[in-house]
Amino acid sequence: MLRFMPVGDSQTIGSAGEHTWRYRMWQHLRATYGGPFRVVGPRETLYDKATDTADSYEYADPEFPRSHLAGWGEGWHHMTPLIAEAVRTQRADVLLVSLGLIDLGFYTDSDRTAANARSFIAEARSANPRVAMVFLPVIPNVRADSDAAFAAEVARFNELLAKAVADLDEPSSPLLLASAPEAYDLNLDTHDGTHPNASGEHKIAAAFAEAMYQAWDLGEPYA
Repeated sequence: MLRFMPVGDSQTIGSAGEHTWRYRMWQHLRATYGGPFRVVGPRETLYDKATDTADSYEYADPEFPRSHLAGWGEGWHHMTPLIAEAVRTQRADVLLVSLGLIDLGFYTDSDRTAANARSFIAEARSANPRVAMVFLPVIPNVRADSDAAFAAEVARFNELLAKAVADLDEPSSPLLLASAPEAYDLNLDTHDGTHPNASGEHKIAAAFAEAMYQAWDLGEPYA
């Protein structure tokens, strides 16, 4: 049985009332993956904007495996110290990772963020030397659209992340860099310029799914 663990920031945890891209990925795997699988992680909740806490279970459809390792306002900076324990206790086989926007916006520059990504990979492998990982680059967002300096940092980090994936890929613990979601439009695919709406959720899930299908023949193309 393959165990998939979504790892991410506010775009991954989602907020009360949403499906989340995690739900869209689960639907896709359930329809296309030819073997048993589980979605795992030490957390289950959504972020509640009304209370400013991550304690909501108000999913648009609560009848799915809600487990994850994601947090509102959390990035590589926060997840790197947690990932080994999460991989070990959840027995994760495949990590679906979407991180970086929060780091670049509040905590670290592109070089330090890339160094944290490399440490994350090492920490995950310390818990499971055969763990596979799929990384999503930082996707279009409203700040990068209006702040040229920030956009340059995002572009540089995405280049450094691609280099880290190429440098550290191993046959026994494969790494993939997913392509940015195709035709991702801030006006059509987000509800605030950063966080995905239903359309954006599908596009993020599709980016992960297509990477795994093309590189590993896992599942089928995203429908």
